[in-house]
Amino acid sequence: MLLTAFPAGPLQANCYFVASGPGSPCAIVDPGMESAEGVRAVVAEHDLAPAAVLVTHGHFDHMWDAAQVADEYGCPLWIHPADRHLLADPMAAISNESAAMLRQQLGEIDESQFSEPAEVRDAVDGATIQVGDLTLTVDHCPGHTPGTVAYRVDYTGPEPVSQIMFSGDFLFFGSIGRTDLVGGVHAEMLRSLQSKVLTLPDDVVVLPGHGQQTSIGREKATNPFLLELAP
Repeated sequence: MLLTAFPAGPLQANCYFVASGPGSPCAIVDPGMESAEGVRAVVAEHDLAPAAVLVTHGHFDHMWDAAQVADEYGCPLWIHPADRHLLADPMAAISNESAAMLRQQLGEIDESQFSEPAEVRDAVDGATIQVGDLTLTVDHCPGHTPGTVAYRVDYTGPEPVSQIMFSGDFLFFGSIGRTDLVGGVHAEMLRSLQSKVLTLPDDVVVLPGHGQQTSIGREKATNPFLLELAP
């Protein structure tokens, strides 16, 4: 299995690549701000054939370049229907104050650049996505946004790991996603953690949207939000 990533843009959102190996079809997870050039470099380095763009949620730091990447490689973009409108209107997911801060940092934003790619597919709970020899499963995990999802795939490498979870901003090393942003609901986040994290085996590796990797076992044992939910 080939797994690689790079942090993109001013918010350093992780853009991931997963494939059965070099020279294979790959999925690209969360190509966010300033990621298109890095995507091209990784695809060329490993001779990959992008077969799907997977968006964990509609926040701009995770999907800024997603439509561009999907159209460039002629592959579908997967996103939950509840966040799909953000592909064309990412500013709808942040407050006026946050939008003003973003414009101050980046300059005036041409919102006409945002649109859906040619092919959008619904990343609904339980959906499966075939990428070459790999099958990814969608977990709907609302709370950070209404359409937040995680993607899980069976691990086929040498380490004692059963699955990889691309968790976006749902679950982090030692923390969870914010619920005080537009569309965030803390009670939904707790239900998602209960049903989509505490039910997983400890050996599942978590690759989050920001920061370092972790595991389900580590988070069950040390994450204060999960400790409060444990029976």
